[in-house]
Amino acid sequence: MGQRVHFVVDPQGWCCMGLIILIWLYNTIFIPKVILFPHYEEGNISVVAVLCYYFCSLFCIASLFRASVADPGKLPENPKIPITELERWELCNKCNMMRPKRSHHCSRCGHCVRRMDHHCPWINNCVGEDNHWLFLQLCFYTQILSSYTLILDFCHYYYFLPLKKKNWDVFVFRHELALLRISAFMGLIIFSAISRLFYTQLMGIFTDTTSIEKMSNCCEDMSRPRKPWQQTFSEVFGTHWKILWFIPFRQRQPLRVPYHFANHA
Repeated sequence: MGQRVHFVVDPQGWCCMGLIILIWLYNTIFIPKVILFPHYEEGNISVVAVLCYYFCSLFCIASLFRASVADPGKLPENPKIPITELERWELCNKCNMMRPKRSHHCSRCGHCVRRMDHHCPWINNCVGEDNHWLFLQLCFYTQILSSYTLILDFCHYYYFLPLKKKNWDVFVFRHELALLRISAFMGLIIFSAISRLFYTQLMGIFTDTTSIEKMSNCCEDMSRPRKPWQQTFSEVFGTHWKILWFIPFRQRQPLRVPYHFANHA
């Protein structure tokens, strides 16, 4: 089953996403040119370190683009509701459409989204049932890439041997210190912000609650059975194969959820 493309027309979201892409481009261009390639040529690091950096960078930008254009779970205008599931649906008081329980109306996008977690301006899209897994991958690989960048910045000055050959006429070497300071500053900001967000997202999956449900305190039903963490993660990522949880280049297949595990928000 192919994943539908969802494009949000929001200038604020475009600016936020553009800023993220500029930061990604900055580190993907200058870090290899200043640190990785020169130290690799002089034998201070192996080719594995270079390839790992580019793999992290590729997975990070891939999850960003896919999370931003993936349909988060937008409900159709005239959904066909099985008679056996009528009690699991409710009427939205904003768009007057029937929707499954645990759905939410996004005022910025103007429609209801299944199991909506929040609207994220940094991906210019809602985070819902169908793209939550991509948002988690984005947070994960952003942490990996920013921490990797910080480690390289630190090792360049305090661990790696000094470079023997430098072309001081090249821009990146004439402004090396300034470029790496900017990289380290951006890495610290992004790592600290994403770490907190990623922790919040993981706790939400462990407890099977969304960010909206936590803020509205509408999931305090202690009588419902608690799912194992493997099941909640499998439902979000659409597969029981844990290795596939880390791969953004695939299609998500929704898993059937038994009725007795359904939450009523």
